[in-house]
Amino acid sequence: MTQRVELATVMDRLAIEELITDYAVSVDDGDWTAYRGLFSPDGRADYRRAGGIEGSAAEIAEWLTRTMELFPMRQHLIVNRRLRFGRLDNDTGDTADVQADYINPMRFAGDGAGSPSEAPSGAPDFVCGGRYSFALVRTHSGWRLRGVTVHEKWRRTESAAATTAP
Repeated sequence: MTQRVELATVMDRLAIEELITDYAVSVDDGDWTAYRGLFSPDGRADYRRAGGIEGSAAEIAEWLTRTMELFPMRQHLIVNRRLRFGRLDNDTGDTADVQADYINPMRFAGDGAGSPSEAPSGAPDFVCGGRYSFALVRTHSGWRLRGVTVHEKWRRTESAAATTAP
């Protein structure tokens, strides 16, 4: 590899890292306009393995708008990112796949016993974890998500933790 190719690869990696971070922040902040803007025009997401739906970025954003009202506090932690560049029209580096693990602590909206801010602890009462599969494509506007698949591996709620604690 030449230095120019290596620099371009590093710049692509940084742009993809930023896109994945923007994905997490848009979901955590409930910025569904930003969420939709992260996807290519044909971009889709599949949340079925986490109890959700599959659809276009716009359909998913509408579903998340309603679903995330249940969790006014949420914070994605996306780690262990494995990035692999692929080919598009025989041009190496115009597609990429990222596999990344996540932990997602959240707090349920008030359950009749007061608001989450009145809870005795600021700790989350719902936590889930799993793995994301991101498919990316380079566009004229930069890297965009062509596909997001969520593979939830586990979840824990406060009530489940309370009933299983020794």
